[in-house]
Amino acid sequence: MRTLARVQRGLETLYRIDTGVAVDDFMIDEAARDALVGSRRPREQLLAIEDRGEMALALYVDPAALAKLDAGTHELGDFLLAVEGVSHFIYAIVCARADRALSQLELELQAEVDKYVTCLLRGEPARDASRAWRERLFGDAEYEPDLDGDERDRYRAANDNANRYAAWLEAEFVAPRRIPEMLGELRRFYRDGLAAKLARIARAA
Repeated sequence: MRTLARVQRGLETLYRIDTGVAVDDFMIDEAARDALVGSRRPREQLLAIEDRGEMALALYVDPAALAKLDAGTHELGDFLLAVEGVSHFIYAIVCARADRALSQLELELQAEVDKYVTCLLRGEPARDASRAWRERLFGDAEYEPDLDGDERDRYRAANDNANRYAAWLEAEFVAPRRIPEMLGELRRFYRDGLAAKLARIARAA
């Protein structure tokens, strides 16, 4: 099984959802992506087009990163890129099927949470591991230099809120080793809209 398919299976299992579609079937190459967008071309990009109530999706993830992942020669950044892309893909489908509006901030916030949880659950979910992952993922975030002000603010808000939520998960569930309860919390968070997510984080922090 290819890397993106494994990530999709992991996230859908974690959140107890079933999109019924395979992310690999929605992948496009660089030429196809560049023909569809005229501005920024990041290493990971979800493209969504709504037409007459129908939504069409396509996902681009840097082929070099995917090649290294499939060969087992990847770095952490390659893995996080894959998690982010699959997270965006699944979450867009879930929201569309629920006929729920989806903002870019909500999409990015959920992806940041997904990266933390995926990294944490790959090993022993202990407090020290959680702290290390939070520092690595959120503590020294770098943003692409070509982001405009609104984009930079959005990514910073997603990063900061994900860090606060992860810190609360760490204190409430990881440190006392209440992992099954944490999974229940994560599934509730996943099904919340943006306003409810932010309110949950504000209460928790």
